[in-house]
Amino acid sequence: MPSDRSSQIPALHNLATQLRIDSIQATTAAGSGHPTSSMSAAEIMACLFFSVMRLDPANPRNPENDRFILSKGHAAPVLYSVWAELGLFSREHLLTLRKLDSNLEGHPTPILPFVAVPTGSLGQGLSVGLGMALNARVDGSPYRTYVLMGDGEIAEGSVWEAAEVASHDKVDNLCAIVDVNRLGQSQPTMLQHDLETYQKRWAAFGWNALVVDGHDVSALLDAFEKAAQTKGQPTVILARTFKGKGVSFLEDKENWHGKALKPAEAENALKELQAQFTKSDLKLRPQAPAARTAAASGSVTAPKPNYDSTKQVATREAFGEALAAIGQVDKHVVAIDGDVKNSTYTDHFEKADKSRFFEGYIAEQNMVGMSMGLAACGKAAFAATFACFFTRAADFIRLAGLAHSNIKLVGTHAGVSIGEDGSSQMGLEDLSLFRSMAHSVVLYPSDAVSTWNAVTLAAETPGLFYIRTGRPKNNVIYKNDEAFALGKAKVLRQSPQDVITVVAAGVTLHEALKAHEQLKQQGVNIRVIDLFSVRPIDSETLLAAAKATGNSIITVEDHYLAGGIGDAVCEAVAPAGVRVHRMGVTEIPHSGTPEELLHKYRIDAAAIVEQVHALAPVTAK
Repeated sequence: MPSDRSSQIPALHNLATQLRIDSIQATTAAGSGHPTSSMSAAEIMACLFFSVMRLDPANPRNPENDRFILSKGHAAPVLYSVWAELGLFSREHLLTLRKLDSNLEGHPTPILPFVAVPTGSLGQGLSVGLGMALNARVDGSPYRTYVLMGDGEIAEGSVWEAAEVASHDKVDNLCAIVDVNRLGQSQPTMLQHDLETYQKRWAAFGWNALVVDGHDVSALLDAFEKAAQTKGQPTVILARTFKGKGVSFLEDKENWHGKALKPAEAENALKELQAQFTKSDLKLRPQAPAARTAAASGSVTAPKPNYDSTKQVATREAFGEALAAIGQVDKHVVAIDGDVKNSTYTDHFEKADKSRFFEGYIAEQNMVGMSMGLAACGKAAFAATFACFFTRAADFIRLAGLAHSNIKLVGTHAGVSIGEDGSSQMGLEDLSLFRSMAHSVVLYPSDAVSTWNAVTLAAETPGLFYIRTGRPKNNVIYKNDEAFALGKAKVLRQSPQDVITVVAAGVTLHEALKAHEQLKQQGVNIRVIDLFSVRPIDSETLLAAAKATGNSIITVEDHYLAGGIGDAVCEAVAPAGVRVHRMGVTEIPHSGTPEELLHKYRIDAAAIVEQVHALAPVTAK
């Protein structure tokens, strides 16, 4: 960065003008997009990328680069224009915006090397940025993280979830910028240009809140410098801007959100902007990132389980034990919890290595967003809470799936088997949620050994994982050396005389095994399969079992019927003509003991026995 601030200012002004021109040309060529939202942020982007941030333009994924999240993802054209100016691709490529064969999509996605996570579902960027900033602490890196938000999106509660955690944890390498351009999509924002109230709100959350003219390059540079010098608290720069800045018929005008200019309109706008260039021969380039010795990497040997088959262990407890053990040998593993660490047992990990454990408190959206940020920096990020509470973070999980994000979400206290806490605490929709996510892997272990293996597979395999665990203690089914794999089920009971196949997982697998013993005493044989891997599913094993047992399968699950094990099995085998009879929770459950509830909602051993007799009547021997 040139030491003479005065020489930077005209150059940055010209860069901002060029970014506006590019944004108009790209969206007009596309016939759609958000030129005015891009134009309001032009000076902010010029200052950040060409004066403030340290990055290597030739290597956008250099781990020592400063990090940037465009949370207001609809302003993608201005981000793409920046990288064209940096030389990553030609300016002509900007004209392919939103085309089917272009990597410049309507909102940023990680198909581009300078995009860490998909954005544009507003309110997510600050949580992701917080995770990235915390990762710098883990790695001992000096990089800083910058998150550009729109003023409209800070109506989202997830923004304030992130704000309070960042303040509590004194994350001073995090800098948020709010592009306060006054106008939302359909009307003005709640506060419009009331910067004093914005400042009071952020300051009340413990942030260093700076108000600036967002089109004043010098003022912006001063604010970024103050942010870098502030210790012990994150900084937010509240930049007063105008949508459509620089073009008279667009500037601060309503009803232009998400509208591309027609060719004649664009021609007039570009004439206005071309006249705004000033004399400057300075070619600005970003500062180089700090050089640092990379941490050693390589494969690690995961520890093996060591459970006593005579004792009962809850799968949630086995998860905590496995995570702590794996984390001790694999330093890429980090853990985040939602203030239930003594129930999810992530406190085992915290006790083993507090530097890689993060408390997300009761804010599940932000917890998942933090996980996405940590994962974007190369971590295998495990986040745990009660299964039911992940529904709060469904949109974050959706974008994590779009990003192939390496996050591992673990839901405990699943189903009615949690007992007396009642329906509000019972995760009965979680399998449906996670099975619907792009590229997700869904594992449902049934004992301590299979849980340990599920955690190991998740840690070793990139991508979005969901592991479903339960509250009750269960028998240890498997030997400690049993091997598990993604997409593979386990046949636990079988004989040539089997009349039907029962598929289950978790607590209902134990009920299926009890049913097997009761039926066997009656002279009836059934095949019992532990599904384990709900997605991907083991179609081969299921079809072979169905073929051997009258072409029928019973599924039984501690989950609502919609979207759970029954639907997963049906999707796998129904095209081959296999009949699937689904047993699951079909009404809103009540408080009670686990045994009472399994019986009341007909997913216990007695109900399975009754269903087998109804579907495959035989004469007892």
